[in-house]
Amino acid sequence: MLGALVCTVVALLLAMIVFVFVHAWPSFAHNGLSWFGPGGGSVDTQLQTIFNSGQSGGHYVYSFHAWPLIWSTILITGGAVVIALFSSLFVAVFIVEFAPEWMRNILQPVVRLLASVPSVVYGLLGVLVVVPFIGNHLINESQKASVAGVISLTGYGLLAAVLILTVMIAPIMISIFSDGLRAVPPRWIEGSLAMGVNRWRTFWKIAVRTARPAIVAGTVLATARALGEAVMLAMVSGSVGWSPNPADGLIFIYEPSKPLAPTIIKSIDDLASKPANQTLFAIAAVLLFSAAMLSLCGWIAKRSMRRYAGVS
Repeated sequence: MLGALVCTVVALLLAMIVFVFVHAWPSFAHNGLSWFGPGGGSVDTQLQTIFNSGQSGGHYVYSFHAWPLIWSTILITGGAVVIALFSSLFVAVFIVEFAPEWMRNILQPVVRLLASVPSVVYGLLGVLVVVPFIGNHLINESQKASVAGVISLTGYGLLAAVLILTVMIAPIMISIFSDGLRAVPPRWIEGSLAMGVNRWRTFWKIAVRTARPAIVAGTVLATARALGEAVMLAMVSGSVGWSPNPADGLIFIYEPSKPLAPTIIKSIDDLASKPANQTLFAIAAVLLFSAAMLSLCGWIAKRSMRRYAGVS
């Protein structure tokens, strides 16, 4: 029975992958590699044109250039993962090794609670707290005026998305990092302390290095969560098909964006149009492929570290 259950789950997974890529193929076949490139004007305009072609009953339009969506996804996911990785590692080290027992007993359930909070709650906090703070206190009138003819700086944008996403994925990392650090054999740490190495250096050089597979696993899981996050990012990112440009200076962190996953949420009503339906499936296929490659890279990294680590 267990074997049959496993085979059923694997079969359903393979069926899902095939279903998504079959429906996405017309969009990829029409555009080729240009699907991933820039050009074609506003992404929002392209999606509207694709939708209208399916509603008109005439020739279907598939021309689509997704680079603004891909770039926004890279910026938001990459920024959140980098910030969360370093902050979560230090928090996990503090909880496991340096926090008093009473504080550890409080922090551990709080972290697990934060990891289970629905994303729409984070999005609501972002809309009500973070976005107004950015719009009213961090963006000045001269910055708003400098881009007034192109985009509107209201607080909905890259910075708000990165901050909220960091808060969302950090508890996942902290929980997994902490479990990995606790799995380090105590005698290794005790041996280092007995040789006169100070507590901080011992834990950093012995425990953290030994727990590297767990650190990789936590980072991969958190990144996959960030890649697929749609509801919260649709609420705070600005949902504008725009590519925030670092060449614009500091102002680029306030510019609105639209990652891949929220694009599906925002365009859900367009599924009635066949070419729009297939274009959205193409976006889903890119997310699915990215998650698969991320898992593969994490598995390879863990395998390469296993011979140096005491945990898997």
